[in-house]
Amino acid sequence: MKYLICTCLALLCTSFPALADDKAQLMDELSGYLEFVDYGGGTIFAEQIPKGEYAKMMVIDARDAAQYAKEHIPGAVNIEWRQVLAKSGDIPKNKPVLIYCNTGSLSAQAGFALRVSGWENVKILQGGFAEWKAKGGLDANIKAMGASPKH
Repeated sequence: MKYLICTCLALLCTSFPALADDKAQLMDELSGYLEFVDYGGGTIFAEQIPKGEYAKMMVIDARDAAQYAKEHIPGAVNIEWRQVLAKSGDIPKNKPVLIYCNTGSLSAQAGFALRVSGWENVKILQGGFAEWKAKGGLDANIKAMGASPKH
């Protein structure tokens, strides 16, 4: 038992320099991101998105599966916010990505993780699904311009 504990401690001690290097590299990446990120941090308002643009984006619903099943933006795929990095292989870098949750706070964390990991095409839906619905959903852009939606 003593041997096992000593072996584990020795492995941990030899790993600390690598962990310190990883942490320093992470801090450099985060600092670089914060220096160059736009003021809004990649957020976009529902009224800034013309209805036809949704079809050109990957829309990610970052809420849990039950909320997604109940109601979501048409065409959205469900990737819970904590899973975006694990499922990042499914998220394109060559087309716009819109990510949302209920209010925008969890999707902001997921969007931040993606942007720091190299996705420059990610926008977070300001106010989330609740605000998107309140502003008119897919017709929020038209309503914001004062026009009547055409269905």
